[in-house]
Amino acid sequence: MNSRLNHPALRVFLVDDAYPVRRRMAALFGALEGVEIVGEAEEPGAALAGIEACAADLVVTELGLNGGTGLELLASLAQRMPHVIAMVLTNRSGAGFRHACLTGGAHYFFDKTREFELARATVQRIAGQHRARAAVPQSGAHHV
Repeated sequence: MNSRLNHPALRVFLVDDAYPVRRRMAALFGALEGVEIVGEAEEPGAALAGIEACAADLVVTELGLNGGTGLELLASLAQRMPHVIAMVLTNRSGAGFRHACLTGGAHYFFDKTREFELARATVQRIAGQHRARAAVPQSGAHHV
């Protein structure tokens, strides 16, 4: 029996301007139990369209993107898809960037060079919470 039928995967969308970085993130996050990489983009407009089309649960974004910024993406997500969890994973990790992201819609903020494993552990924890919520019967459901 496919465990994904019983415990839907956390659907993750990756946004970074560097293809090799997206590949690394896809490999490392995609290897986590209960995580499915559903799409990726390098610029905010394509990311927003892809996130919506793929029904992503979690977005991992860099701040520096082609044709825009991660802050623009965060603002659009907060306005149009507030249910999507937004995680910033960036090299621009100064206190000002962290503050701007967290007040601009990010749920999590990690330094790509020093906190990648912490970000990965956080994605794993979110996936576990996602599976646990999916396993709870909907209210009003009757079991015979």
